[in-house]
Amino acid sequence: MDSGNLAWSIAATALVLFMTPGVAFFYGGLVKAKSVVSMMMMSFGALGLISVLWILYGFNMSAVSGESFFEFAGNPFSDFGLGSADSDTLVSATFGATFAIITVALISGAIADRAKFGAWMVFAGVWATLVYFPVAAWVWGGGWIMQLGATMFPDAGVNVIDYAGGTAVHINAGAAALALSLVLGKRLGFQKGIHKPHNVPLVLLGASILWFGWFGFNAGAEGTFSLLGTEDSSVGLIIVNTLGATAAAILGWLVVEKLKDGKATSVGAASGAVAGLVAITPSCANLTPGWALLLGVVAGAVCALAIELKWKLGYDDSLDVVGIHLVGGIIGTLYLGFFATGTGLFVGGGIEQLVIQFLAALAVLVYSFAVAWVIGFAVEKTLGFRVKNEDEIAGVDSIVHGEEGYALAE
Repeated sequence: MDSGNLAWSIAATALVLFMTPGVAFFYGGLVKAKSVVSMMMMSFGALGLISVLWILYGFNMSAVSGESFFEFAGNPFSDFGLGSADSDTLVSATFGATFAIITVALISGAIADRAKFGAWMVFAGVWATLVYFPVAAWVWGGGWIMQLGATMFPDAGVNVIDYAGGTAVHINAGAAALALSLVLGKRLGFQKGIHKPHNVPLVLLGASILWFGWFGFNAGAEGTFSLLGTEDSSVGLIIVNTLGATAAAILGWLVVEKLKDGKATSVGAASGAVAGLVAITPSCANLTPGWALLLGVVAGAVCALAIELKWKLGYDDSLDVVGIHLVGGIIGTLYLGFFATGTGLFVGGGIEQLVIQFLAALAVLVYSFAVAWVIGFAVEKTLGFRVKNEDEIAGVDSIVHGEEGYALAE
């Protein structure tokens, strides 16, 4: 890795790592004041735990030999603790760790205000081991999703496109979030309008940090895997699409919110930005800027409507992880089947790209949901995942952590 690639790889890794505190701020502002410490601690707990597991064995699991279509994951003990890895491999491993961390942290928004920290940490470690590490191998590490296009359509020249994590990060986390919201059940007093964000500026700060870090999230691979600096690098396209789709999604969300509720809100703008970032994640290197803008508008508008599903269907996804990350990830992943440059159905390609995008999205969704539900159910029946009703009323922060987010002097 030359010095330019190395410098950007380190910078991008730091940017993506900073996104997990961004999630903590974003989620922390959305919950009630008596749950803000608990909410933010779930992100910081994931940062600590998943980093360690990734270094010990997760990175080893995230790549397969590619010799068989049916390899589940790499050997976790092939280089336990990364003791034999060279410098370039260690840089790539650290960059990959930041993706694993934030994927787990995203799930926590679905169970805000009612989860035990210790139970969350057990779930996070087991889910990362059984779901995220193998799915990363499927999508980016030579596994079956990477091989799907060549296997199904050997003459079409198509492969599943997921540049930075539509399936591996957002559909994966969103499906697990849905499963956990069902396992833990509804918050006390669950009904529309009863739970309001306690700190809107914190929400906007978190969304801003996420947008800032997302340039490392989307463009980081261009340096980490030695793609930066060549005349055919996609980095320019990636960064303009990361800006454009996100900005367009803000507008799409706000228009729908104004028409639906009569007011365009700052929380809506922040949520729209995140929805746009989610949707452009898999497609940032494979759309022209015009199609990226359209994707942003669609993602913002559809996700603004999708967050209403929990009231209609009765699942308590506290902070709309399903409506933003699962739905946004599906939109971004399937959109490539229609508009991916050269292979999308409406831009010179055939149906093949859409078929393999759909199969990849469906497989990750079903697998993540099923395994997350089993792990969550097992944790609930053994350790107990949900706090007692009286503890939820009193406030998770003081009961679970012995702290308060705001100590106001008299």
